[in-house]
Amino acid sequence: MAAMDTAEAQEPLKASAPAFIGGFQPKPLKFDPAKLVGLSERLIQSHWENNYQGSVKTLNAVRARLAAALADSEAPPAIYGGLKREELHRTGSVVLHEIYFDGLGGNGQAAGSIRDAITAAFGSFATWEAEFRRTGMSLAGGSGWTILGYNLHTRSLNNHWAWDHMHGAAGSVPLLVLDMYEHSFHMDYGTQAAKYIDAWFKNLDWEAVDRRYAQAVAAARI
Repeated sequence: MAAMDTAEAQEPLKASAPAFIGGFQPKPLKFDPAKLVGLSERLIQSHWENNYQGSVKTLNAVRARLAAALADSEAPPAIYGGLKREELHRTGSVVLHEIYFDGLGGNGQAAGSIRDAITAAFGSFATWEAEFRRTGMSLAGGSGWTILGYNLHTRSLNNHWAWDHMHGAAGSVPLLVLDMYEHSFHMDYGTQAAKYIDAWFKNLDWEAVDRRYAQAVAAARI
């Protein structure tokens, strides 16, 4: 066993492996931003082009720098740690933004298995919505995300508070996310975060949420 460990340690570092390659591409909006209710086309386009695509580009750049740092045996651990932190930060931003935009473009009417599951988990759909809204407002004036997630370990639905892209409950799959960073609403609503949340609810695509819920439940059964 010791000889095998030594041989493995002497293998060349494979910084060109998939784990160190970027190549991420922005996901197009699935809806016409000019047709949302209460959320302007200018706001959505700015959010998608500047904030989301900015994270995609940065994630690609960080992956390239990680590959170079891994190949450099003299690279200080602190520098590598900083790159890993930025990789985590940008990965969270890309994933959460894609789920955020995928959740828009609908009529806001909740239906399907996800509505039934929410009602069962929270006692009523209204209770879930009230808690989700209150969690969102707790982040107003600052930054972060409100997340409805399905936990693969506990097999339960929960609303979670996340003050940046790196905070998430262990084992939880995001089904619906509300971006509470000011860039997501300030252009339209200034400091009136509650009005932004109202508009966001009116544009939700619950069919997309229901699909993610079905996928998460199926994954939990494996």
